[in-house]
Amino acid sequence: MTMRRPDFEKQKANNETWYDVREDWHLIEASIAKQYGIRIRQHTDMPWSEFCTLLSGLMPDTPLGNIVTIRSEKDRKIIKQFTPDQRKIHREWQTRLANKKLENPEQLEKEMQALTAAFAAMFGPKEVR
Repeated sequence: MTMRRPDFEKQKANNETWYDVREDWHLIEASIAKQYGIRIRQHTDMPWSEFCTLLSGLMPDTPLGNIVTIRSEKDRKIIKQFTPDQRKIHREWQTRLANKKLENPEQLEKEMQALTAAFAAMFGPKEVR
């Protein structure tokens, strides 16, 4: 039986991404070293499934976990209390996500249609009794 490769970049509930395996590789290496004491570069024969298991188990107190916590924050009150560096990390990631959506006009159009339908359902004409 062949198992599918887990996609840890996408959150199951809302399909949002919070890190990039290539761009955040240095954070992944540092996080695995901190949490597990494993130097990835010394384990060139590590099976992909084992790497995925290690990556999926990273805790918030690791370098990647810390960055993901900042990038994924949605509470405006918490974001307002971020340090300037944290706000910069959050803003850059939000900009990246927005630019990524602009790269796929078909998906953007579908999302806009869904948003239009949601607004129509909320604020559209109501039956008068």
